[in-house]
Amino acid sequence: MECNIDARGKRFRLISGILCSVVGIVLGVLAFVVHSGFWYLLTGGATLLALGIFQIYEARSGWCAIRAMGFKTPV
Repeated sequence: MECNIDARGKRFRLISGILCSVVGIVLGVLAFVVHSGFWYLLTGGATLLALGIFQIYEARSGWCAIRAMGFKTPV
């Protein structure tokens, strides 16, 4: 995989990845604290955590999956 984003894109993906991961962890913990809507919170939390980890990987490697598919992103 070759680098296809610049420093601005790396910074944006790192910040958004950290935010998604934190929100995912909070939703996961909330799923165990509040028992109503357990599966919705747990599924949403796990999804956000996985997306956040992937964004952090993109930021570290300098590679963007969306750009690799041929789409032009503004950042």
